[in-house]
Amino acid sequence: MSNEINRQHSSMEQKINELVDQSRILEAYMNDIVNREATVTRLIGEARLASAAIQSLTDESNIEALTPVGIGVYVKTTIPPVKKLLINLGAGVTVEKTREDSIHYVEARIKEFELALSQLLGQKQQIAMRMEQIQGQINKILQQPGQASVPSEPNSNSQIYDARNQSLSGPPPTRTV
Repeated sequence: MSNEINRQHSSMEQKINELVDQSRILEAYMNDIVNREATVTRLIGEARLASAAIQSLTDESNIEALTPVGIGVYVKTTIPPVKKLLINLGAGVTVEKTREDSIHYVEARIKEFELALSQLLGQKQQIAMRMEQIQGQINKILQQPGQASVPSEPNSNSQIYDARNQSLSGPPPTRTV
């Protein structure tokens, strides 16, 4: 009988460790998505500023502007009437476009960024739901009769993910750099 209890206990502990490992992987993926979300949000803001700046340019008179040269240093410049702008398409390719075409290009990029942001938010929601499911499975295993406490080593993989707090309980994971 003692042998059977030990086997059940070992099986239960193995299942919990597998669920905790899944939760850790999901947490790392969630952190990656949060970082991507911040980047895309920054790009949307930058693109909106670019669109506003292009729209404020005129093709009739000179405009005074401050041009950044780096680390917070600016030089006062005069922008002649703007008929065409240069757009970097990537991979060293730059094309010349009219002001209106440039605005359309920037607005199209904003829409692409917003689509990417909504996809990231959907992925984040799916991961959060899966993490909550894992937490529920772990709690269910721990609440089984006769299994109220699971002895574990202090530095084992016994950390439990709490999706509501988006953190692991127990000692923080060690990271090597």
